[in-house]
Amino acid sequence: MVRTQIQLSEEQIALLKKLAKTRHLSMAEVIRQAVDNMVKTSAVIDLEERRKRAISAAGRFRSGLHDLSTSHDKHLTEVFGR
Repeated sequence: MVRTQIQLSEEQIALLKKLAKTRHLSMAEVIRQAVDNMVKTSAVIDLEERRKRAISAAGRFRSGLHDLSTSHDKHLTEVFGR
């Protein structure tokens, strides 16, 4: 393992200590688990893969609206409000 140093707010430390205590883990282990979780859930997708996914999604869904491409702002306002 590589030793590293981080700075946390007092509130973060308090919450981290409480979490570590309830899980019967060290603060360092809780931080390692959090980093592992973030890395797994934030997988970096390269630009080419994102393009492929966007192209494959285009046209796969139907809104039932015939003027969606020209009136998308109006339809979004109706759905989400102002």
